[in-house]
Amino acid sequence: MDFDTELAGFNPTQDLANWVSATFSHLQDQAHQTRQTLAARDTELLAAQLKIQALTLELAHHRRIRFGHKNEAFSPEQRDLFQETWNVDLGAIEAEVEQAAPAVRGPRQSAGRQPLPDHLPRIEHRHEPESCTCGQCGNPLVKIGEDISEQLDVEPARFFVQRHIRGQYACRACETVSAAPIPAAVIDGSLAAPGLLAWVVTQKYLDHLPLYRIEQISQRQGVGIARSTLAEWVGRVGVALQPLADRLAVLLKQNPVLHADETPVAQLDPGQGKTHRAYLWTYRSNDLDTGPPIVVFDYQTSRSGRHVQGFLRGWQGHLMVDDYAGYKALFQGGVTELACLAHARRKFFEINAANPHPLAQAALSRIAELYAIEQQAREWDTPARGALRQREATPKLAAMHDWMIACRLTVADNSGMARALDYSLKRWPAIQRYAEDGVRPIDNNPVENAIRPIALGRKNWLFAGSERAGNRAAAIQSLLATAKLNGIEPYAWLKQTIEKLPVWPNSRIDELLPLRANV
Repeated sequence: MDFDTELAGFNPTQDLANWVSATFSHLQDQAHQTRQTLAARDTELLAAQLKIQALTLELAHHRRIRFGHKNEAFSPEQRDLFQETWNVDLGAIEAEVEQAAPAVRGPRQSAGRQPLPDHLPRIEHRHEPESCTCGQCGNPLVKIGEDISEQLDVEPARFFVQRHIRGQYACRACETVSAAPIPAAVIDGSLAAPGLLAWVVTQKYLDHLPLYRIEQISQRQGVGIARSTLAEWVGRVGVALQPLADRLAVLLKQNPVLHADETPVAQLDPGQGKTHRAYLWTYRSNDLDTGPPIVVFDYQTSRSGRHVQGFLRGWQGHLMVDDYAGYKALFQGGVTELACLAHARRKFFEINAANPHPLAQAALSRIAELYAIEQQAREWDTPARGALRQREATPKLAAMHDWMIACRLTVADNSGMARALDYSLKRWPAIQRYAEDGVRPIDNNPVENAIRPIALGRKNWLFAGSERAGNRAAAIQSLLATAKLNGIEPYAWLKQTIEKLPVWPNSRIDELLPLRANV
C-alpha cells in the first residue's frame, strides 16, 4: 500500500503527519540495519563453523597420526622422531578450537596428571572470600574444608653472594691475632662458589650450552662473567674431577660383561683452520649385573682398534659390540664377543619399511618373540632368567638359524635381503651367545642410549677445541652420565663433590663417586 496516500486521507495536522512519516522512515532504517546485521552475523557464524570443522578435522588427523596403529599411521620410529612436533601442534589446535567455540566447549578431557613430587618445596598462596558473612542473608560463614590445587613453577638461574665473615681475635698478652682458617676450595681465591662452578659445568656438559650462551644468561641477570673466566673455571674443575673419572673406569672394568661403541666428534685443528674427525669411545656396564650402572667415555683422535685394546688391556669377559673390525683383535686374547640382536633386526626392518617384504616380516616376527621372552624375565634374578632362556629362547634361536639358511638359498645375491641374512648368519655364534646364561645382554641398546646425548650435544658445541678439551669433556660426561644412570641429580652431586674434594682423602675416593651405593 502507498503509506503517504493513505495517510493523506486521514487529513491530520501537518505536525502529526511529519512525525508519523519520520517515525516510519526511522523504523524502515532500523529494519534495514537489522537485516544487514543479521546477514553479517550469519556470514561470521558460517565462517566460524567452517573454521571449527576444519580445525576438528585437522585435530582428528593429528590424533590419528599420533595414536593410530593402522596402515596409514607412521612407523614407530617416525612417530618417535616427530612426537614433540605433533604434541605441540595438538595443543595449539585444541586451543584454537576452544577459542573458536567457547560457548559450546565442554569440560576438558584429560587422562589425569601425575601428582607433583613430594620433595619439591611448597609455597602456599591462600585465597579467602572478601567478606566473612553470607552475601545473601548476612550470617557468618563457617569454614567446612579446603580446595587445594597445585601448579609446577620454576625460577630461572638466580645469582646471589655467599659472604664469608671470619672474626679476627687478638691476644693482648702474646700480641698475636688469630682467625678461623679459610675454607679449602677447588680454585683458590676464586669468586665462584661450588654451586656456581657446578652450574657452569652441568650447563656446558649436561645441557650442552656453549660458554657464550652461559655468559649471556649471566648478563641477563646483571652479572658480568667473562667467557675467559668461565673457561678457566671449567678447565680447573676438569682437572679436579679427573681422578674420579679414572677411578670410575677402574670400577667399570671389574664387570664381567661390558658394552662398547664409538661415535665421531669433530676436533678443531687450529694450524689448518679446519676440523678433523676424532672419536668418543663409550663403555657401559651391563644392566643385568647386580652392581650400580657405570658409563665411561674415552676420547681418542681416531677410530683405530688400538684405542679399545689399550682401554681394555688386561680385561677378560664378554663384550657386546657391533660389527666394526676395530674390536676383532680383542677376541683373539680372552675376550668373548657378544653381537647385538637389535642391529640384526634393523637390517630386516629397513627392508620392510622401504617395501613390505614377507621374509623380512617373518624375521621381525621371530625376533619379536625373542624380545618377548626378555620382557617376561626383565625383573627376574639371573638363574631364573637363564633357565627361561635355555627353555624358550634357545630353541627359537636354533629354528631361526635354520630358517635363515633356507631363506638364503632362495634370494638373489647382492639383494638387500641377502645382505641382511648374511649379516646375521656371519655373526650368529655371537648373536645367540646371550642365551647361554641369564646375565648376558641381548643387544647393545644401553650403550647406544648413553651415546645419544653426545649426538645431541654435537649440534650445539660443534667441535672439541683440542685433544685436551676432548679428554676433559669425556671425563666430566662420564661422571654426569653415571650419576643420571644411578638416579642421582647431577648438579646436586657435583656441587657437594666440589665442596668436599679439596680436603677429601684419596683412600676414600670411592665414596665420592656418583653411584647409587653411595646414596
